[in-house]
Amino acid sequence: MFKVNPYRPGAGLMPVYLAGRDEDIKNIENLFDGLMLNIPTQSVIFSGLRGVGKTVLINRLQTVAEEKGIFCRHIEVEERNDFISQIASCSQAFLRKISTVEKFKHLIQKPLDAIKALVVSFDPGENTFSLSVQERELYTTVNLTQSLTDVFCTIGEAAGKAETPICFFIDEIQYMKSNELGALIAALHRANQLGYPVMIVGAGLPKIYSMLSEEKSYSERLFVYKEIGSLEETQAREAIEKPAEKMHVRYTDDAVTKIIRLTKGYPFFIQQLCQIVYQNTSTDVIDGKCVEKNVEEFLKTLDNGFFKVRYERCSEADKKFIFAMTACGELPCTISSVAKIMNKTVNSISTSRAQLISKGIIYSVRYKELDFTVPEFDAYVRRLEEYREWKKENKIR
Repeated sequence: MFKVNPYRPGAGLMPVYLAGRDEDIKNIENLFDGLMLNIPTQSVIFSGLRGVGKTVLINRLQTVAEEKGIFCRHIEVEERNDFISQIASCSQAFLRKISTVEKFKHLIQKPLDAIKALVVSFDPGENTFSLSVQERELYTTVNLTQSLTDVFCTIGEAAGKAETPICFFIDEIQYMKSNELGALIAALHRANQLGYPVMIVGAGLPKIYSMLSEEKSYSERLFVYKEIGSLEETQAREAIEKPAEKMHVRYTDDAVTKIIRLTKGYPFFIQQLCQIVYQNTSTDVIDGKCVEKNVEEFLKTLDNGFFKVRYERCSEADKKFIFAMTACGELPCTISSVAKIMNKTVNSISTSRAQLISKGIIYSVRYKELDFTVPEFDAYVRRLEEYREWKKENKIR
């Protein structure tokens, strides 16, 4: 039977009630106000595990920025996608916007030339621009950092004169190629030095801190860093109860306590469990028993979707590394502990470690310590028959 359900688990889906992020939204809103006043403003990077609501947060912030009159574009970086073509497309969209105002049309040509140079040099398959042989030769003589810097500075100059600040919202930053990330940092840095109203709000897995600092030492001063984690108890309670209030349904304290314990306060898990519990409950009061009888379906849903899609990206060697991490018992664990369980040297398993970090499955918590980027992933692994067979074969308790 169809039933209107106020919970929305999904990749970046905006919940009916966004709990626990009011302070973050207010702080970034103040930065947007500074950008509108042409006051030098730091860009922002959010980091956190899968399922904590990073994408939801930057989507909400984009709405806030657009309401203030800031030109915004969302870019989702993918392993197989080209960041350069996306940033070029977003920059062209900005030029189209300001070109509709007659008095700003003269601002278009210089940034348009810079975008052409970027696209022709670093996106060879792009055929957006029709160029002469001389133009193509000219545009292919620049390096990526200089070319992207030219784009940011020229659109930034136009943004200042048109009184239309720019903010790029970049999700999944951890998938950016090293040369692209370095060029992006340098371009933003130069635009900021010149006082142009260009800003970035980014999000990614915890590894992005080290990625940014490895590319440019000054990135620490260029960005405001904020870690996004699970919700505190009061915030989690709001995430559980507020959506149901709209449907005149309430939770008992026992039910709320059980949901928080099962989900560890992670927003995605709360949305997923509450959606199932709400769907399978016909009364207007949800108690602890209602929660308990839906735990199996909750875990099965996570296993077949949220966890499995990441697990299946792993090679056989990757899986054995993951099994050894899980067998360590406590996380984070050291790579030497993983090597000991696998009966191998640290050097021999370094390739699997690097591949898993690259795939966004694990990350370095501290020097030589590792953890999963997905909350409760180790619990999922323990439920796998494949893992139990591996333990028997390797005589691991």
